[in-house]
Amino acid sequence: MRTTLVIVGVVLIAVGVVWFLQGSGHLAGSFMSGSSFWEWTGVVAVIAGVAALARGAFGSRASGAHNT
Repeated sequence: MRTTLVIVGVVLIAVGVVWFLQGSGHLAGSFMSGSSFWEWTGVVAVIAGVAALARGAFGSRASGAHNT
């Protein structure tokens, strides 16, 4: 599960950066270029990706077991 969260986090960050760059007009050539919707969608995707990455990398290491 932790590995899955790390992978999902990295993918969300990468896609979010592309969406942000397209939305802000820095990456042209798409219908998304220059659209503030995609700029903000990219920001949300990066935030979600950082959260998933942090949860996967630094989250609880116990897999359903109680630490005693």
